[in-house]
Amino acid sequence: MWPWGVIFIVSILILIVGVVLYFLNSWAGKKAAQQNEMVAQHKQTVSIYVIDKKKDKLTNANFPKAMTDQIPRMGRMFKMPLVKAKVGPQIMTLMCEEETYKILPVKKTVTVEVAGAYIVGMKGKKTKMELAAQRKERRKGGDDEPMTWRDKLRARFGR
Repeated sequence: MWPWGVIFIVSILILIVGVVLYFLNSWAGKKAAQQNEMVAQHKQTVSIYVIDKKKDKLTNANFPKAMTDQIPRMGRMFKMPLVKAKVGPQIMTLMCEEETYKILPVKKTVTVEVAGAYIVGMKGKKTKMELAAQRKERRKGGDDEPMTWRDKLRARFGR
């Protein structure tokens, strides 16, 4: 009877942990949806000059104390993508999404969507994958295009 009792207790504990994790996950999903909705309401399109970008802890960034107090403790311990940029006359440190962080060029002016001190997305910039897909599409349709520069001139000027 001893092994069956242990197996029964362990299976009950696993079941309880699974139920707790399920409800915590649904609670976190609802909270994330609210935050994403709030960000979508407050985002603005701004032109910034990106000075530097790096991954660092938020405690090392120059954020105000009130802002760092609102971030959960676990969030303060992890490294996050940070962008140092000139927004208008001010130089600011902004948090960024991982996908946007990867495609942001350094030492260039770009148009981004900002919600507070958080860069949500970038406007008008295509990723390397999108550019490669466009090149591939152009090559596929290349049967109708002239191959040499002479053929291109003949096609353009009708000679």
